[in-house]
Amino acid sequence: MTESQQETERKYEAPSADDTTWLPDLAGVGGIASVVDRGTEDLDAVYYDTVDLRLAGASVTLRRRTGGTDAGWHLKLPLSGDSREEVRAPLSDTLPDALRDLALSRTRGAELRPVVRIRSTRGVRQLVGSQGAVLAELSIDAVRAEALLATGTRATSWTEMEVELAPDADPALLDVVDKTLRKSGVHRADSPSKLARALEETAVGAPRVPDAPAGETVVRGSAGEAVLGYVAEQIRTLVALDPAVRRDVPDSVHKMRVAARRLRSVLRSYRPVLDRKTTDPLRKELKWLGGELGAERDQEVLLARLSTKVEAVPAELAFGPVSARLQIWDADKSSKARRRTLDALKSDRYLALLDSLTTLTERPPLRAKAARKPKKVTAKAIVKDYGRLSARMTHALDLSPGPDRDRALHEARKAAKRTRYATEPARAALGKPAKRLGKRVKAVQKVLGDHQDSVVARDALRKIALAAHVAGETGFVWGLLYGQEQAVADRRERELPAVWADASRSGLRKALDH
Repeated sequence: MTESQQETERKYEAPSADDTTWLPDLAGVGGIASVVDRGTEDLDAVYYDTVDLRLAGASVTLRRRTGGTDAGWHLKLPLSGDSREEVRAPLSDTLPDALRDLALSRTRGAELRPVVRIRSTRGVRQLVGSQGAVLAELSIDAVRAEALLATGTRATSWTEMEVELAPDADPALLDVVDKTLRKSGVHRADSPSKLARALEETAVGAPRVPDAPAGETVVRGSAGEAVLGYVAEQIRTLVALDPAVRRDVPDSVHKMRVAARRLRSVLRSYRPVLDRKTTDPLRKELKWLGGELGAERDQEVLLARLSTKVEAVPAELAFGPVSARLQIWDADKSSKARRRTLDALKSDRYLALLDSLTTLTERPPLRAKAARKPKKVTAKAIVKDYGRLSARMTHALDLSPGPDRDRALHEARKAAKRTRYATEPARAALGKPAKRLGKRVKAVQKVLGDHQDSVVARDALRKIALAAHVAGETGFVWGLLYGQEQAVADRRERELPAVWADASRSGLRKALDH
């Protein structure tokens, strides 16, 4: 069993742990009414990583710690700024499987082993507000570190200080305290964590940034740099979302699926930059991952849509056990979709995909056009994707309403996404024209998306109505909702020509070349 919390802290160099006359009095600073000494505690932590330090390279730490008030296993995942998410598991002799799984997107299945042992004698002070609430904890640590890998050659020691916010405290307090400390000559630590400093000073080694290209393969200011930068960003997003998806954090499946789609789309759009012999197999695997995640995400979206409509049915028209029928319909589908997601993330196929994505960024298969300036290369890719979108829109709008047109509009929606995603790596080079076109195409995608959601909803409503009928329940409400969804689709089809006309103005594309 695990639990998690967000921690926000800053680290500082500390001259001494025994003589603390260098530490300024913080009472009266930023709402701090008093500083309460809570004595000392001895902490003993063994940090785990792969031999090539994949966790450290991704700013992730995994440790088994004894002593103090939070003994146990701790996995720390990076968030923005000074914050991290700490996932905890009870103290045990072996690494809990739950934490091993949460680290899997970073380790990619490589063995985890002890790399460094860090022992600290910690002096704890609580920064207390006027109402008696603890605002932050200030700790001064006398640290001793030793290497546990054969590559490490020595032990090391130092003193440091941490200021960690209480869970509900105002983050601005850190800035106020920081200003007071700097005025007193106390400076921020150079290393982001104890582990980073220990790895360096014990000679275990500095971890390699996982998505940095090896060697001087990418020309600065080139199309290759622009595209690879975007690709690396999406890979980081996908990898970082993995633990959240495993823990069923709201909206995490959606975000991970979008990252996979963006990657797949951009690898196709920018084939002149990255060799398709490498990227086409990757696109196939990204399509597989998106499909596995899609079952759960699509069910989430559909359930939310139908639930909202069921709740809006007037009481005098809500005939039959409508809510119960909807729950029965969702229970089996959601359970199967969730299992499909988790099975995919535990599979060898997924780990192989992560390995391939790492190889893509470290040894990019650059083509000749990758060395060119990004403006013309990206503009040409966007215009090509727009051409595909235009052809599909023309075809769809020429069809009469019905299943064929529904399918054609769905294909146009896919092309709209691809065109929009193609504009994203180009924004630095093309500026506002790329952003403007992307925004207009997104509006088209939104209309098409709502239309497609209505198509899917109507299919689900028909099946729910059939199940209700078999069970002897009235199908009135399901028919009512079916009619509402048909009306939604009709409205979106009427809106579409004007939205498309706005996105297909020739000036939007001409501006890309200027």
